[in-house]
Amino acid sequence: MYYFTAAFFNSKLRCVANLTILKQINRVDNLISLRSVSTQKRTCPLLSVQPVRGLLDEKFQIAVTNLPPNQKVTLHSLHQSDDKDFWEAFGHYVSDEHGSVTGFKDESLGGTYDGTEPMGLLWSMRPIPGSRHGLRIRKRDIFRPMEVRISVYNGHLSQGFSHQAPLATSVTERWYVAPGVKRVNIREKEIRGTLFLPPGSGPYPGVLDLWGVGGDFVEYRSALLASHGFASMALEYLTPEDLSLEDTDASYFEKAYQILNNHPMVKKDHLAVLGLSLGSAITLNMVSYSKVIKPQCCVCISGSHLMPVEKSLSELFELMKNHEDKLCVNEDNQVIYRNLILSLPCQSGKVDVGRIKCPLLLVNGDDDQNFPAVESAEDMAMMMDKAGNRHLLEILTYPDTGHLIEPPYSPHFRATKYKLQWTKERIVMLWGGQTKPHAYAQEDAWKKILAFLWQHLSAP
Repeated sequence: MYYFTAAFFNSKLRCVANLTILKQINRVDNLISLRSVSTQKRTCPLLSVQPVRGLLDEKFQIAVTNLPPNQKVTLHSLHQSDDKDFWEAFGHYVSDEHGSVTGFKDESLGGTYDGTEPMGLLWSMRPIPGSRHGLRIRKRDIFRPMEVRISVYNGHLSQGFSHQAPLATSVTERWYVAPGVKRVNIREKEIRGTLFLPPGSGPYPGVLDLWGVGGDFVEYRSALLASHGFASMALEYLTPEDLSLEDTDASYFEKAYQILNNHPMVKKDHLAVLGLSLGSAITLNMVSYSKVIKPQCCVCISGSHLMPVEKSLSELFELMKNHEDKLCVNEDNQVIYRNLILSLPCQSGKVDVGRIKCPLLLVNGDDDQNFPAVESAEDMAMMMDKAGNRHLLEILTYPDTGHLIEPPYSPHFRATKYKLQWTKERIVMLWGGQTKPHAYAQEDAWKKILAFLWQHLSAP
């Protein structure tokens, strides 16, 4: 557990996009002031959220006291994303005989989550009514926290929170970086990325972090990995300046790997490669064929060996464009991508994972509508069994879990807006998964990924 100083985490929630929400927040602040004056006259409900400041993957505890016994109340969370959209979650509770509600042991009877779910106010978040369609939370400024305003309301509410005065409210900060983590821009030759270094003198085991397609350059997973002791380099490989997709080939990833391996704060030859989605496909290609990329282990989240990167990413996207007739659209006009990837091997062949010589962890959801990750894992297991390296493979498959397996307590995004790489067309992509099991998968997978990395990178 990390403990945070006020000087390091001095921040203020900015809610400027929705005047109704702003009025609610101002009303809450006024009520808090009034209640602080009148505490000698009567006892008011008290809301505690601990820790007030913590890492994103750290659990918090919510407790409400000074309620009447058996009172119906609603716990509500509100967050404004870096894109200025508001997200919320809520659970319905009944106070006990002592007039208390504790989120870590009491059951939610309804809302955006039910049951005993201490972190339900985070992972079940969804856009507030009237929001734009197909939204997704992607943290852009990792040195500002994810700020969540948690409130308790009288009665069991499911809407209209902005028109009600809460009984009590508190703000908690969820950070992607621990104190002392350093951010280093990598601008060496044509390589573009960001290296996050843990506090201290090092050297540290290294992780080359490859995200997928569909958004801006993502740093938050690397920042969180550095907060757990890894020198993690988020590699920009889809939109780097002065570099075209035709130039993004195996040599680009090999140079990035060498930069990380040779950094003075990185323990040489103690590296892993971690990929999600397309990043996983690239990882499998590199560890199978590259004579330069020789990690001690690798982790592939929602990936597939059916996408060969033989020359450049441009050629891969051209190949996929030629198979776009395999894309399916459901009744909600959401695009199902997985059939396109399944159609690729008949023309291009599979990555020969039988050549892999390091431990490999596959993390998949069985409701992945974007990649055929489960089928790929099964086929990879057979290929590696035949090649004699099956003992290196570990597979985690989670039920009712979709494609976007992110750090724990991140909201579940079943379908979001997406830009096709080869046409730049805006679509709504179906990722899959059901909210509660997907949240369980994210929490369990993150713990096992960290344990896997430490197991294979901590040797002298």
